[in-house]
Amino acid sequence: MKRNNLIKGFLYLGIASFSIGCTNLDEEILDGVPTKDSAGNATNTAASLVAAYEGLRDFNGQGGVYAMDEMSTDAMVGPTRGGDWDDNGAWRQIHTHTWAPDHPEVRNAWNSLLSNAYNCNLVIENGGTAAQVVQARFLRAWYYYNVIDLFGQAPYRPAGSALTDDPKVWKRAEATEFFIKELEAIIGALPARTANDASIANKDAAHFLLAKFYLNKAVFTAADPAGPYTFAAADMTKVVQNVDAISNTLAANYWLNFSPNNNTSSEIIFSSKNNKGGDGGNMQSKWRMSNHYNQTPDGWNGFATVADYYSNFNAADARRTYSTPDIIRNFGNPAGFLEGQMFKPGGTEALKDRNGNNLVYSKEVTLITSGKSLETAGVRAFKYVPDFDNIGQPDNDLILMRYADALLMKAEAIARGGSGSVGDIMTRLATRAGVAPAPATLDGIYAERGRELWWEGWRRNDAIRFGKFLAARGLKPYTSDKKYVLYPIPAQALFNANLTQNPGY
Repeated sequence: MKRNNLIKGFLYLGIASFSIGCTNLDEEILDGVPTKDSAGNATNTAASLVAAYEGLRDFNGQGGVYAMDEMSTDAMVGPTRGGDWDDNGAWRQIHTHTWAPDHPEVRNAWNSLLSNAYNCNLVIENGGTAAQVVQARFLRAWYYYNVIDLFGQAPYRPAGSALTDDPKVWKRAEATEFFIKELEAIIGALPARTANDASIANKDAAHFLLAKFYLNKAVFTAADPAGPYTFAAADMTKVVQNVDAISNTLAANYWLNFSPNNNTSSEIIFSSKNNKGGDGGNMQSKWRMSNHYNQTPDGWNGFATVADYYSNFNAADARRTYSTPDIIRNFGNPAGFLEGQMFKPGGTEALKDRNGNNLVYSKEVTLITSGKSLETAGVRAFKYVPDFDNIGQPDNDLILMRYADALLMKAEAIARGGSGSVGDIMTRLATRAGVAPAPATLDGIYAERGRELWWEGWRRNDAIRFGKFLAARGLKPYTSDKKYVLYPIPAQALFNANLTQNPGY
């Protein structure tokens, strides 16, 4: 049985790698994917596009890309709690930069991103409608942006190549150049963002992704992935121009972006759609991965934030916690970061842990916890407000892009030499949060990104760009080897002879 499972694993990795198709910059139609299914029927491009959209839910769970982007930084830690949450040290390895090419979450992220890119190619290469194809090209750019960011290499298949051939591999700079041109080529054909539904590829989302590419271009094209990075003024001006082209506005209430009806927020640029009582896209993990077993909603007593990161928030910062009478009545505690005594629904009766002690969360946390702190170590957090009536199948859409991030990208690009004016960006964000504005300096912008975008999946990307990722911090009291700026290529994927392991692994 173990041998059969291993063979299946290799086959899956082979599909994920061998099925990625791309083309020359001047070609629109890509080869390298089947035109018919196993029964001889023509590819259903509508179904393939649905699958490509559903793949966005892979950014939702507690592992994979999400853990690699957040837990590898100062923002999140997954401590071992007695016999729970060890998983052969997988979560601790991410936080302490000690992962290896056989790490399960690294493998899962690689397979997910490339398999979803394959679904996009099924649409692009098999006669999808013009509307389907332009959406698929945008989604493919999104998936490849994450491959470029995390792994630094991107498998692709040239037009006309045989399915038995090993895929070619773009270098990081080549892939970056391709997808910048790809997005610029399709942006005019994408629809405008639909009010109250940002889950369909749209012009604003393409401008946002272009801004991300241009902002990180210095990182993605550097001779050494660990830097130093030279941010070209022309690239930074492109960031500004793309952000200025976005039609979104800030929501008056920060927490509308994370509530069950968050599709109505004017701030959300691109999202993964969930339907109340239907397929919740595993959104419940956003509160269960951190909450205690006895809380409402009950959780898995897992992830926490680190004291130094939590301390960056002013106590008055509205982004830190969110409370309404309905939230307290249904859950007993606010949304956001949770410290101190936890309560039952209604907010008056103290909760106990499984040993009958008061459930009091403390800022102190270690990588391996035991004793009385086993269930209480670490400030817990859930950023998405649980859907009261549908805890397991909630209505909250998963945010992939929002306007506050775009504004902070603009401020950073100007600080790095781009043309334009920061204007009142920092003041607008601070006023909504109820705190004094952060300075529009690189240090001030980095700190503000940490407060504004906590646990949204951007912390690693930011930390690398600002030169902070490898530095010593609370539970990692050493400077990491520079190889950890990139994740390793999963060991099994190296059956493709054109892939080479990233340096140092």
